[in-house]
Amino acid sequence: MLNLIEETRKEVMKYLEPLAEKSVEAFYGAVPNNWLPSDLLPDTSMMESFVEKLKEIQEAAKELPYELLAVLIGDTLTEEALPTYQSHLFSLDGMNRNSEENPWRKWTRLWTAEENRHGDVLNRYLYLCGRVNMRQVEHSTQYLIADGFEINTGDDPYRTFIYTSFQEKATQYSHKNVAVQAKKAGNDVLSKLCGMVAADEARHHKAYSSFVEEIFKVDASEMMLAFADMMKQSIVMPAHYLREAKEAQGLAFKHFSDCAQRLDVYTGQDYVGIVKELVDKWDIGNMSNLNVQAEKARDYLMAFPTRLARVVERAPRPILSHQFSWIIS
Repeated sequence: MLNLIEETRKEVMKYLEPLAEKSVEAFYGAVPNNWLPSDLLPDTSMMESFVEKLKEIQEAAKELPYELLAVLIGDTLTEEALPTYQSHLFSLDGMNRNSEENPWRKWTRLWTAEENRHGDVLNRYLYLCGRVNMRQVEHSTQYLIADGFEINTGDDPYRTFIYTSFQEKATQYSHKNVAVQAKKAGNDVLSKLCGMVAADEARHHKAYSSFVEEIFKVDASEMMLAFADMMKQSIVMPAHYLREAKEAQGLAFKHFSDCAQRLDVYTGQDYVGIVKELVDKWDIGNMSNLNVQAEKARDYLMAFPTRLARVVERAPRPILSHQFSWIIS
């Protein structure tokens, strides 16, 4: 039975290859026309203006609240673990055929190229801002890539596309809200670059959610079961193993997540909102032609956002602060 499911997944991914090809054209422009980190930060080849703009960046960074800077670093580290994410996508059933012309492989490479600039621009800002111990940040990057991650999707493209649809929206929220708060703190440079990253994440979410939408059209019952399964086990963030040097695996992620909740950058309410948005986007309530198990999964998904909202409402708001090794006191 398991082999039959895997073979069906591969057939569906093959069927959707034209969509992957169209998505490459629709969601990614020619590389020379894309924004690049050097567009948003001072040009080192123009030393006089570079020094002046560097001083402006460092003066503005002084006004950033401590926990907002911590969230920015956590977001940066999440983006820096990109090798892990690409490796996972290449392992999916239906993506790992030995063909450079496979549209899914092309999609993944272009997605990786765009995501790569997020880590680049955020890392460069942290390096320039004067408030960050980059060696400690680099320790955390090394740990995060070395530790890998476990997002409970296996090699299943259905579950992985549920995950990426959710995760791209979550990172959009986080980067957008950091941009808003940076703007309030008078930091226009940081606000602009986080806004650019958020816009990319919004496009990526649109693409991945469109893949799920198409799978629902050709394999509705299995897609419904995959969606319900991912909601039952909850979506873990890609940096959930994040740690500082000499700390336990995942501890830094908890501190980072607590900061994000206290600042309303990314909260439990946002999690609920994303689930509800996906249920509505894929029109789960009106799905028909499902097998018995999938009908039960559909009913579970329709009730899930309300139940989850009640749990989130009862959860205590994090109050303990943390001194990060990443930030220069």
